[in-house]
Amino acid sequence: MKTPIVIIGVGEMGGVFARGFLRCGYPVYPVTRDTSPGGLAEELPAPTLVLAAVAEADFPVVMDSLPPPWRERVALLQNELLPRDWESRGLQPTVISVWFEKKKGQDAKVLLPSPVYGPNAGVLVDALAAVDIPARELGSPDELLFELVRKNVYILTTNIAGLRAGGTVGELRENHGDLMRDVARDVIAIQEYLTGQTLPHERLMEGMLEAFDGDPDHKCMGRTAPARLARALALADEGGLPVPSLREIQKEIERS
Repeated sequence: MKTPIVIIGVGEMGGVFARGFLRCGYPVYPVTRDTSPGGLAEELPAPTLVLAAVAEADFPVVMDSLPPPWRERVALLQNELLPRDWESRGLQPTVISVWFEKKKGQDAKVLLPSPVYGPNAGVLVDALAAVDIPARELGSPDELLFELVRKNVYILTTNIAGLRAGGTVGELRENHGDLMRDVARDVIAIQEYLTGQTLPHERLMEGMLEAFDGDPDHKCMGRTAPARLARALALADEGGLPVPSLREIQKEIERS
């Protein structure tokens, strides 16, 4: 029998990975809100992988309370991830930039193959392949950084621009190109501040538009869009960044 896999948070995304792990022959142990991670870690001190499948809002608490035996085995899939989120905690995780959507009662919808990097990247790639979701293993931390920033630019640009434009990503690109580019420029500026690096603007824009092509009918504005804008502006204030497009959208919301 293969060494078990632990999943912290068994929502829609965790469920997709659980099916994949089971099809690959791994016993799967869930950590729910009623489970003691420390108690389970005493029983399973050396699992193959510990997948943190919680939402972004729960991520800091879960990471800060991760049992010591699991720290070297953790894998992350949250949106808005950057290296500083795990480096500040002394972790060297496996990280996947998820490019598929899973909603209750619906099959997973794939936009792009999901890139993965880290010590257990192969486990995640194989698990997703077992449920017919494409993923690919990256070759370096630099490749991972680009892919994480690309996903952040996609999510933040579509959500924040969607607060003004509404509609789908295809409509944003077709009818609100200037807004899309202005918001993306501000988002990239924040990503540069957070990473401490100069990032390839044109390549990131091309990567975002490639994701648009993967699902042109994807709605721009999810329910978390206002919170994403507020978080982006707080980071911009912290870094002393002008981000004029984001600030104007916030003013429009406040006036409405």
